Amino acid sequence: MTRWLDEDEQHAWRNLVAATQLLNEALDRQLQRDAGMPHTYYMILVALSEAPERSMRMSELAARAQSSQSRLSHAVARLEERGWIRRERCPADRRSFFAVLTGDGYAALAAAAPGHVEEVRRSLFDILTPEQVRHLDEICATVRNTLER
Repeated sequence: MTRWLDEDEQHAWRNLVAATQLLNEALDRQLQRDAGMPHTYYMILVALSEAPERSMRMSELAARAQSSQSRLSHAVARLEERGWIRRERCPADRRSFFAVLTGDGYAALAAAAPGHVEEVRRSLFDILTPEQVRHLDEICATVRNTLER
């Protein structure tokens, strides 16, 4: 038997869907306008910049970017064309590849980061109280931890 959402749950669900979609669109617009890259590319560059030796196995990068292997491969190909990433064969498994952030890729990320952070602040954190930020973090962590299992 289906447990339908009650009125409060339905309202919260629809607000969550709308808010996340609008936030993602705002971040994508800002990055396209100011840095010439979509939000997806930015998140790939961030993941690589935080990885040891700025390198990550493609399968791990896909998981970190919350992307399918094929979508990630397409994005990495575009980033390779820009000279921001290069692929290297995995020495232990010749079928696998690593994505490696290049110096130009790191520079593009460093140039894009201030505008991106400002947009995140403007669109999210500046409109919330510190208590709301704590609640948002708790809620998101709960959902994320449940879904990542």
